[in-house]
Parts: sequence; structure tokens; C-alpha cells
Amino acid sequence: MQALRRRAFTFLVGVASFVFSAGVSADPPSRVARLGYLAGAVSFSPAGENDWIAATINRPLGTGDRLWSDAGARAEIQVGRAMVRMNADTAIAILNLDDRIAQLQLTQGTLNVHVRRLDPDQVFEVDTPNLAFTLRQAGEYRIEVEPNGNATTVIVRKGQGEAYGDGAAYVIDTRQAYRFTGNGLREYQYVAAPRLDEFDHWASGRDSSYDNSNSARYVSQYVVGYQDLDANGTWRNDAAYGNVWVPNRVAADWAPYRDGHWAWVDPWGWTWVDDAPWGFAVSHYGRWANFNGRWGWVPGPVRSRAYYAPALVVFVGGNNFQLASASGNVGGVAWFPLAPREVYRPAYRVSRRYYENINRSNTVINNTIIHNTYNTSNVSNIIYANRMVSGAVVAVPKTVFVQSQPVSSAAVRVSRETMDRAPMAVVPSLVPTEKSVRGAAAQASRPPGHVFERTVIASTAPPAPILGNAAQRQQLTVAPGKSLDDAARKELNAAAPAPSVKVVPQATVPSQTLLPPPAPATRRADAHEKSDERKIPSAPAPSSALGQPAAIKLSATPLPATPPIPVAAPPDQRGNAEQRGRRELPGEQRNEQRRQPWPPSSSPSPSPTPPQGAMQTLAPPPPALQTPATQAPEQGRKSEQRGLSPAPLPAPTQRIAPTPPQFARPPAHPAPQQRMPEPKPVPVPAQRAPPPPLRQRAAPPNVVPSPEVALPASRPARREKPAPAPATKPAEPSPPIAAPKLPQSPSAPNAEPRGDDSKPAESKPLNRKTNRDERKREEENRKQER
Repeated sequence: MQALRRRAFTFLVGVASFVFSAGVSADPPSRVARLGYLAGAVSFSPAGENDWIAATINRPLGTGDRLWSDAGARAEIQVGRAMVRMNADTAIAILNLDDRIAQLQLTQGTLNVHVRRLDPDQVFEVDTPNLAFTLRQAGEYRIEVEPNGNATTVIVRKGQGEAYGDGAAYVIDTRQAYRFTGNGLREYQYVAAPRLDEFDHWASGRDSSYDNSNSARYVSQYVVGYQDLDANGTWRNDAAYGNVWVPNRVAADWAPYRDGHWAWVDPWGWTWVDDAPWGFAVSHYGRWANFNGRWGWVPGPVRSRAYYAPALVVFVGGNNFQLASASGNVGGVAWFPLAPREVYRPAYRVSRRYYENINRSNTVINNTIIHNTYNTSNVSNIIYANRMVSGAVVAVPKTVFVQSQPVSSAAVRVSRETMDRAPMAVVPSLVPTEKSVRGAAAQASRPPGHVFERTVIASTAPPAPILGNAAQRQQLTVAPGKSLDDAARKELNAAAPAPSVKVVPQATVPSQTLLPPPAPATRRADAHEKSDERKIPSAPAPSSALGQPAAIKLSATPLPATPPIPVAAPPDQRGNAEQRGRRELPGEQRNEQRRQPWPPSSSPSPSPTPPQGAMQTLAPPPPALQTPATQAPEQGRKSEQRGLSPAPLPAPTQRIAPTPPQFARPPAHPAPQQRMPEPKPVPVPAQRAPPPPLRQRAAPPNVVPSPEVALPASRPARREKPAPAPATKPAEPSPPIAAPKLPQSPSAPNAEPRGDDSKPAESKPLNRKTNRDERKREEENRKQER
């Protein structure tokens, strides 16, 4: 029991110390933004400073930093797994950037934002003078703020976001782009998504380097700048460290952390800024190892979330560290890179959790070593692998270090004996100056003065602005080389002026965002396609100078969107009647159904009716009226099977278009039938009468009968085949042509008409003796009657 109590007490003490350490010192963000591409004149102003200098590649960006792209310039900012591209004449500022939120301020210009991944607990927000747009899904977005700051256009090409205004919030997705004016989302316009311009094509080309990156298989997706490793080095596999990246086209005596400069970046402190385009990822993540005189970069675990570090190095020298130069001995600073499985000790105050994560995510290291070194600041008795490598230690005078001057041109070689006697430290005890914050870059063009003075709408309250180096200098001298702790920073920032941000009160924002209320429809024609949707009857909206409908004023309370009622598009009127699949009607009938009135959209109707001038489509007749030509042979075959003559075909009926509103409804009564002229009987030459016992049938209509010939007794009489249907179908059957009367015996019945249902009389056997007997009896009967 005592052992269990001691373990429980130890566990509670550990938890309390962990919570206390996390509470007394707020950890800095684990991610930063990187200035990854520059083209043209791009100006940069650090947080809390008023000067504008020329921006440099690989500069880490944090809360309070501002950027301005001049005419014809472009820039790319990388934030985690999101890329923000700036077009010319664009002004942005970073209002807030930490592990959870990336909040940008756009007061003028155009941004192209491509979010490759957005974790559930992360927020990406762009604040403009008219609205706050929050990206809710990974996708592609374009946000434009006009130069006067009076309107903001939001175009979602992929994904979904929410627009927040003063008392309103709406969902915006790929279905419709909007142009908002004011700050309450009550005045807006439907705009057609513009075609991809040169700026969009440039952004798509930049995305291809991410999509086709070979380095994505070897590094964590949270490593910023990994795509630049593909064109500047090769990947190899090492038996001890696994995947290793080796840079190409470097000098023979090149070493890590040599080509670049040092800068003071709040809240991390001294930060390395590499000059190589690929230098960001290898300077702030992973470790460096030397392979027989050649350096290789070893990344951290692929499946872990990478933590940003200002510089993964160990410093050499103290206050008395001297370097020999042409002018004599001067105070100097030296450093070398950390090797794999070596612990990184931040110079800024962090919690135990942050300390563990920043080491586990950048190298493979034993957990016991991490725990044992957390509270140890003395690194003099630690053996580092790269300290003894020839050319690994880089040394410069202190003035070069503090004034952010290039290191490669001012580096001083240090002897092996000097390095053995010099102490090691986590950070040099040097107080930064204003030049340490701005860097050694030249002055650059300033944006218009009113651009960053505009008030923007925000849905998330940003932190207090950061004061410049001049306001922090007194506190920085207390602990040289270390950044301010959280308590000192809050005390200073409380006196800073409030930012020009209007936070939307959450109480006035609807709990459930909806689509913007539908505006009166305006037909937009495209160069390559035509809209077939019927325009909703409404008053014509005035047009702006750009050819777009004027802003629509809505009520303060947002209404739910009502989807438009689908209306069948009128059929195409081009082409002849055969191409449309309809029978061409006579001229009088076409005139009667032309220009039928279109009923108003507000009045419900059971079936839609066509607009003025639209061609009506007739519905097919009911099955009783259908008389396809293919039925004639079939009826004839059925009649022959019954031993009957085929019935005459009914005359085809002609369908007449109904009068509105009975659209697409068959006529109630068939049209009057047309009578075809009766064919004249064809004269038949006189011929010898056949024997009387033969039975004859009436000839089919329009067919001239041929004289029948007596057949032998063993063969039945031959029937005539039905005549084919006439080419032009008559309106009604004409009376059959009478066949020439032939002499028949009194006992023989009259010829039955074709198609009669009565059964034919049975024929008697034919022979000469029977005929003679019958004639004799007939003569005797006549004599008796006389």
C-alpha cells in the first residue's frame, strides 16, 4: 500500500508540474509562414515596425508581419499545407498565426488561396473591409478587394466557406460567386466566375510542384518547403539513418548554416534565414549528418506533425570568445548543426510537452534522453558528433551576427584548439537591435498610406498587436539572447494601440449560416454557351459600369434560400419539320397556334406552356389512333390464317395542335377524314364463262380481278393475295370495284364479299356425268311447268 501511495503521489506531482509549466509560459506556435517565392518589388514590414524593406526569400512570417506587392509583382506565402499567392498591388497582414488559426487581413488586391488539407480543429480566415471569409474545406479560393476598399468578391472554385458580416452569415460554395459591398452582407451581386487569367495559371503552375513532388514520400506533409528539394538534390538510403537528402551544386567546403544571415523573429528569438531556395526545410526541420566529407539532411518521422524550430544548431563561445581578424581580435559567435538523435534545447521558454514534440518530430530519439535533458541548460559536457567534423563550425564577428549581415562573406576559420577550449551554449548572449529585426535589406517602396488604415471585419478576435524592438529593448537586456516571456509580452502589448479590426458580435450572427437570399435573376450569356433557363419576370435591374447588375439591397434578417422552380426550356425553332420530328401542319393550322400568350409565373398551371413564338410539341396520339404502316401486312397475314380476306385499312387521321393551355395533350376528337377520289373501273374483255360449280369471291379494293380457271378436283381453289397498301393513305376506304358477273347455276350461291365471317359452302365433286344428269332434270322441270 505504501508503494502504491508513493507512485500515486509521484504521478500527481508530475501532472501538477506539467500543468504549472504549461501555464506559466505559453508555448510559441509550432508552425510559421514562409515567404517562398518573390517576383518583382515586394516590400516587407516586421511586426511592430514602421519601416518597409525589400522582402527576402525564406523569411519566416508570424503574427503582425505585413507584405505589399507593388505593380507587376507577385509573392507566395506557405502556411502549413496552404499556399497563399499575392497578385500585383496587394496588401496583406498576418493578424494571427498559431497551431489552430491562420488569420489574414486583405485590405486591397487579389489573393489566390489553395488549401491542400484543413484539420478539423484548424481555422483559415481572410478578413476584408466588407466581410470575414472563413474557409471550411480544403479547396481553391480567390478573394478580391477593390482598390478603393468598397467591395469584396469571393470566388470558390473548389471547397466551401462562410462569409460573416455585421449581423449576417452566409455559406458560399462553387455554385455562385458574389460581390459584396458594405459590411452587413445586405448588398451584393451575382457575378460570373471569371475565366482563369494569367495570375491563376501562374498559381496552378506553382501547385504542380507540390502535386508531383518526389520528396513528399520521405518527409512529413507539415514540413514547409519540402517541394523545393526535388530540383536541388537527390535522395539516398543510408543503413544507419534511412532516407537522406544530399544537395547538389554546392561548394566543396560548403556546410549547413553558412549561406544566409541571422534575424530576430518574435517570439522565437534568433532565427536563421537561408539564402538557398531550398534552404528553409533543411534549416528548421530534421538533422544534418556528414558522410565522408559530404553533408546530408536526415528528415524526421514521415507520419508525425513537424514542429518548427528557428535554428537546429548548438552555439559555441561566450562573452570572452575572441576571433582573429585583420584588424585584431574581436568578439565572435560560432555554431554547428545538430546531428541525428541529438536533443534540441530551445532558447525560449517552453513546456515539457512542447519540448518533447519538437524533438520527436524532427529526429528519432530516445524518450529517456528527452526527459533527462528537459531541465538541464548546461551543454558543455555533452559530446556532439558534428563538432569534430572539419569545416562544420561557422564563426563570424558579433557585429555581423547582430546586424543581420551575410555570413558566408564574413565567416572566419577557427582552429581546432580554439574550438576545444570554447564553451558551448544554447544561445549567444546578444541583445537584438532594430536592424536585427528588419535585416540588412535595403529600403523598399511603401504601400499607399490609407491601405493598412482601413478597418476590416473579423469573425475571430485577433491578439493584441506586437510592439517593436524599441519598446522591448529594456526587457530584452535583462536576459540577453532570450525572447520575452508571456507575462512580459502581455504587459507591453496592453499599452499598444488597438488594431483596425471590427469583430462581428457572435450574438448577432445566425447560429446556422444559410445561402444568400436569391436575387432577381439576370441572364448572363457566355461566349461559348447559351442559357436555356427561363428568366423570372421581374423589374430590370440597373447595370453598373462594368456590365454587372447593380447591388441588391436586402432586409437585415437573412432569409433561407429558395431554389428556383425548374422550367422546361422551349424547344429549338431552327430546322425543318422533319429535323424536329414533327409533321408539318397546314398553313391555316400553323397560323392558329402561333404567338400563344405565356401565363404569368405567379399563377400555377398544371402543365407548362411555351413562351411567345415558341414551337409547340404535339403529344403522340393514343394507341387507338395509331395506324402505323407496318400493321397492314400483319393484318393480312392474320386474315389469311383464318381463311378470310384482309380487312380494308382505316384512313390515317391528322393530328391538329391543341389550343393553350392544353399543352402536350392529345385532341379530344380526331380530325375529319379526307376522301380520296374513287378509281374508275377498268374494263375487262369478254371471255368464256367457267364451269358453274366454281365459287367466286369479290376482288379486293382497287384490284382488277382476273378470270378464274377451273382446277382439278384434287387441288383447292387458289386465293388471290391482298394488294399492298397504297402509297398515299386515303382518308376512308373506297367502295370495292364490282367484279364482272359470270353465269352461275341456280344452285350456286352468290359470291361472298371478301372479309365476311360466314363459312364458305362446301364444294361438290366435279364430273361430267353429274352435270349431264342435272341438265336433264332441269329440262324436264321446265317442260312440266309449260
